[in-house]
Amino acid sequence: MTLELGKIMRAEIEEVPTVFQRIKDHSAEMAEQISSLDLASIDSVILVGRGTSDNAALYLKYLIETKIGIPCGLASPSVVTVYGTKLRYKNVLVIALSQSGQSPDLVGYCAAAREGGAIVLAMTNDPESPLAKTSHCHLYLHAGPEKAVAATKSYSAELLVSKILVAKWKGEGVEFDQIIAQAELGLLQMPFIQTVSESFDYSEGLTTMGRGFAYANAHEAALKIQETVKIPVASFSSADYLHGPISSLHSNSRVLFLAPAGVAQSSMAPTVARIRDITKHIYWIGSGFPRENGETYLGGSVGLPETDAVIADSVLLQSFALFLAISSGKDPDAPIGLAKVTKTL
Repeated sequence: MTLELGKIMRAEIEEVPTVFQRIKDHSAEMAEQISSLDLASIDSVILVGRGTSDNAALYLKYLIETKIGIPCGLASPSVVTVYGTKLRYKNVLVIALSQSGQSPDLVGYCAAAREGGAIVLAMTNDPESPLAKTSHCHLYLHAGPEKAVAATKSYSAELLVSKILVAKWKGEGVEFDQIIAQAELGLLQMPFIQTVSESFDYSEGLTTMGRGFAYANAHEAALKIQETVKIPVASFSSADYLHGPISSLHSNSRVLFLAPAGVAQSSMAPTVARIRDITKHIYWIGSGFPRENGETYLGGSVGLPETDAVIADSVLLQSFALFLAISSGKDPDAPIGLAKVTKTL
C-alpha cells in the first residue's frame, strides 16, 4: 500500500516540465494580453494570494522591485472583507494569484481595488473562476487539473507566468528551453531525494531558509512539508534569522537552505557560517553556495540566472516534501483536515 502513497502528487510534480512547455506555447498570447494594460502609468503594485500562491507572490515581488524598480507590497484582504475599507488605488496594479480563483476574500479585495481605480490582473488555473472574471486581464496558468491537495505544478506555473509578466513589462525575453531542461534534470533527482527522506530525522526541528528570489521557495518548502508531513516547520529569510530566531537552533536541528544558481553568496555567508557552528545537519537545494563535507545536496539547476533557477528548482522542494510524507506513512495526496479549494472571508 505504501507504494501507492503520493501517486497523484508525484505525477503532478513530474508534469511540471510539460506545464512549462504549455506556458511557452501560449506565451505570445500572454504577452499580447499584458501589452493591453497601461503599465506605464503604474506607480506601485499590490499582490494578493493565499497559501502557496502567496509564496509565489513573494517571488513576483522581488521580480517587480528589482526589474521595474517600483514599490510592491502584499495585500491584507481583510481590510476590505472584514473592515469594509474603501480603497483608493489610482495608478496601482493589483495582481491576484490563485490556483482555483474561488476564495471570496481574494475576489472581494480585487473587486474593491478595481472600484477604487486599480488595474487588476489575475493568474489562475481556471479562466471561468470568479477571480478571473473580476480582473481586467487574466493569465491562465495552463497547469491542467490539479487533484492532489498539496499544490505543486500550479505553484511552478505561477513562478513562470510571473517571470513572463515582468519580462514583458521590462522588455526582456524568457529562456523557456533552459528552464524546462533544468526542471527535467531536477526530476532525475527523485530517487536520491527519496533515499535521503527515508532516513531524515525531523524530530528535533526543521527550518527552511532562503534569501532574495529563493525566499519564495523557502516558504513554499516549509508549507509543503507542513501540509503533507504534518509537522511544524519554520521558514526564514537568512538575514532575518540572525535577528533572534537563531537562538532556538541546537546541534540536532535540521536546516534546509534554498540557494539557487546565481544567488548572492555574500548575503548568505554570515548566516551559513553561524549555523555551521551550531549544527552539522545541513541540507541544500540549489547549486549557488559552496557546500562542506557532510552536508547533503538534494540537487539544483546549473547555468541559469537566479530568477530562472528558482523556477526550475521548485520541483526539488516538492519532491522532498512528497518523499518525507511517504516515508512517514502519510498520504500527501489527501492530507487529513485539508481541502483542495480553501475559501476564506
